Amino acid sequence: MALNLSGAVIVLTGAASGIGAALAVQLAAKGAKLALVDRDAGGLDAVAERARASGGTVTTHVLDIADAAAIAALPAAVEQAHGGATILVNNAGVALAGTFELASLEDFEWLMNINFWGAVRLSYAFLPLLRQAPAAQIVLTSSVFGLIGPPGQTAYAASKFALRGFGEALRHELEGTNIGVTLVHPGGVDTNIARNSRIGKFFDPALARAGIAMFQKSLKTKPDAAAARIIRGIETREKRVLIGADAYQIDIIQRLLPVRYWSLIGRSARELGAAVLSKG
Repeated sequence: MALNLSGAVIVLTGAASGIGAALAVQLAAKGAKLALVDRDAGGLDAVAERARASGGTVTTHVLDIADAAAIAALPAAVEQAHGGATILVNNAGVALAGTFELASLEDFEWLMNINFWGAVRLSYAFLPLLRQAPAAQIVLTSSVFGLIGPPGQTAYAASKFALRGFGEALRHELEGTNIGVTLVHPGGVDTNIARNSRIGKFFDPALARAGIAMFQKSLKTKPDAAAARIIRGIETREKRVLIGADAYQIDIIQRLLPVRYWSLIGRSARELGAAVLSKG
């Protein structure tokens, strides 16, 4: 059963920039009703205005995805504003620069609270509303780093692998119900997530910034293109969405070389930034 996005109530996290902002504008143009969520109030308001200009009905909800109490209260606010919820898009995420030994446990916990626990808590909180819709969808934004584990990305990869496992198991649990689950694995998308990375507590800041800048240059897919692909996946209720040629290449390589894939991928110029991040 395909999803008609016109009139659908879509809860979208990480909506103030990047893929989230592009999703908001494109979903609004399809007639969706949007509950946009982000901690950046100014950025959220700017995106909301663009979405309204595209024809969407929009509410904004400023909260920290790591705030469990705020997440628990969000479904009631969305139901009051929009009458229910049809689609939950867990798009918010953060990054951490540095190897496992160069980050503190507090750094690791900070990232997991947003990238993994935020999505889990939101999915749990919205399940009762989603069950009331004729057809509903949960979208979880993982990463190609939920398919492979590069050096220098222990926290980020752990969160994205966790989302992948959570999403696949949840999909199987919900099979035969009105709720589907779509897992999204973007490759290199030109957003601010790498640029805004937290630097590990024990990582030399100069080395970290150099690595982040190099990695940023390797990101080729534009947020608008990524958003359009995700929307197609939502409309057709795809179980798995890969974004970018690099994502397809990585997927194939890790399937063929499940243990030795880094011996090939790690040599490519596209991965040079990630390699630099691992050497602080």
